Amino acid sequence: MAVQAVLWEKDAGGEVIRCRACAHACRVSPGKAGRCRVRVNKGGVLYSLSSDRVVACNLDPVEKKPLYHFLPGSTTLSFGTPGCNMVCAFCQNHSLSQGSVPVFGTAHTPPETFADQAAASAKDVGALSLSFTYNEPCVSPELILAVAPRAKDAGLASVLVSNAYASREAMAAMRDCIRAANFDLKSFRDAFYADLCGARLAPVLHTVTRAVDFGWWVEITTLLIPGHNDSDGELASIAKFIKENLGAHVPWHVSRFRPMFRMPDISPTLVASLERACDIGLAEGLHFVYAGNVPGHDAENTRCPSCGAVALRRSGYRTDAGFDGVCPVCGAAIPGVWRAR
Repeated sequence: MAVQAVLWEKDAGGEVIRCRACAHACRVSPGKAGRCRVRVNKGGVLYSLSSDRVVACNLDPVEKKPLYHFLPGSTTLSFGTPGCNMVCAFCQNHSLSQGSVPVFGTAHTPPETFADQAAASAKDVGALSLSFTYNEPCVSPELILAVAPRAKDAGLASVLVSNAYASREAMAAMRDCIRAANFDLKSFRDAFYADLCGARLAPVLHTVTRAVDFGWWVEITTLLIPGHNDSDGELASIAKFIKENLGAHVPWHVSRFRPMFRMPDISPTLVASLERACDIGLAEGLHFVYAGNVPGHDAENTRCPSCGAVALRRSGYRTDAGFDGVCPVCGAAIPGVWRAR
């Protein structure tokens, strides 16, 4: 059997279900699935086809999420499931997010069983956190709500790597068990989200703002796609939103696009375009703007906003060890989570 879902309610006389896992709030008719393809209505009950099927699991550097101000140099046990609530034409994990979905009724590992296994495995290999990543985690809230509390009990942090299209109900349910998140802010234009992702901008902005209000450590990523979301005006708008609504201390990662999925003819992002985006973010008042997918570039390093010195040096996923959150030159505090609790 599949896992009985959480975050749903009866609609239209009891036969149609309203899913509340994400911002789509799909009305799911009997025998049908929501947009994510992994939440299905069977006999008037909503089931998850993904929450009991972890199909990708790896030990990653936390910098790969990317999180640059959260337990740097540590590893995170990362896992993902099938399904996604967006259909991004440029998806880098499309085989997982847009691939085939499990068949209802096939063998599975209950989320509670996986939670115990994951926490024990993470401790065994010296990871400091567990990460919900690779696909969109919020299509499988049952898994998050089973794993994250167990991780917390074991002294492990839980990390969400998400497109930020969660529902208000899902965010409320995750509030006390997630410690850090990297959210995609793919564009600052609703038309981009509608045309290339099958979603809307407003729920994304609401989610990232709420996560900061919750006290989660938040970092933002924008994949820079040439000709689609890389104009000076749009980049300035994203940076301004981060500063005014999340805080100037929130890191912004502008990452290099490579031809992928349904966009094989788009050229890779020029390094000069990433540098321009970094300059725009800094000019708008952000303290930390990073260039992603360009290993060895100076814009991977953390510079002190007070004196401009390199406070923490990186190359790819390798980070200098022993950083204590204080600039080694001027002694200013660098915002972040630098030690495990």
